[in-house]
Amino acid sequence: MKIALFSAYDTPVTVAYAHQIIEYLSVHGHSFIIDKRLKPHLKPELQERYQFFNSKKQLDFELDCVFSVGGDGTLLRSIPFVGQSGVPILGINTGTLGFLTSLQKESLADGLDDFFAGRYRTIKRSLLKIATEPAIDGIVEFPYALNELVVYRKNTTSMLNIETHINGEKLTTYWADGLIISTPTGSTGYSLSSGGPVLTPQSKNFVLNPIAPHNITMRPLIVPDDNRIQLEVQGRAKNHLLTLDSRLVNIQNGHKIFVEKAAFEVETIELQNTHFFSTLRNKLFWGLDTRNVQ
Repeated sequence: MKIALFSAYDTPVTVAYAHQIIEYLSVHGHSFIIDKRLKPHLKPELQERYQFFNSKKQLDFELDCVFSVGGDGTLLRSIPFVGQSGVPILGINTGTLGFLTSLQKESLADGLDDFFAGRYRTIKRSLLKIATEPAIDGIVEFPYALNELVVYRKNTTSMLNIETHINGEKLTTYWADGLIISTPTGSTGYSLSSGGPVLTPQSKNFVLNPIAPHNITMRPLIVPDDNRIQLEVQGRAKNHLLTLDSRLVNIQNGHKIFVEKAAFEVETIELQNTHFFSTLRNKLFWGLDTRNVQ
């Protein structure tokens, strides 16, 4: 099995746990390759011994798994690297929340033992595919998002008006600070913080969730993921912001934005004894009630 050790950040805690992972892989004789971001933090003799890759480019070599070392943000940043390769991602959390990451730093060795013993399952996660008219370079390069697409106001305190069509039929015009279109995976992120519902990862839906709408009848809407969504944004400023997960793009008002389900999925690894519902309870304190404490 060949592993790629991916890291979007070289913070002290991430580097410390990356060293532990490298030592584990070396001691157990596993084949691995390391993100170039970590190279300066290794001793010179280790820099000579190991192979490194450029994670800013899409994966173009054979791999069995990507270890994403960091938090949820790091896992999201690994998606453009993995692309459509089908290589599964094991999220190793070195941060605080780590909702998408399956392996916590406190149980690193045991979790890696479980992984290499095959005590895990893969979760297929749908993505959004985004196109604009006219096209925008920052989107064309990798027009996908695992969590969400967000349109949001820029350089103004005034609301946007976001004309929204689904499958060619007009839905409404949102008067709001912005609009979140979320996948099931992203339903526990920004959308949840904005009052949206939680969807299980295998749900075949998207969530349209306005941000601070100026209309009390506007509520989050769940639609089947085979729908095609079209947005057109207007506002007092000439531009607004469009985000695809952690990537930020400036876009002119009046551009058409098309959103649909991507033709491929991303696979993440869920280790034994972890499950979406237990993660909800443990990470988000879902349904916390003193009557449930035994």
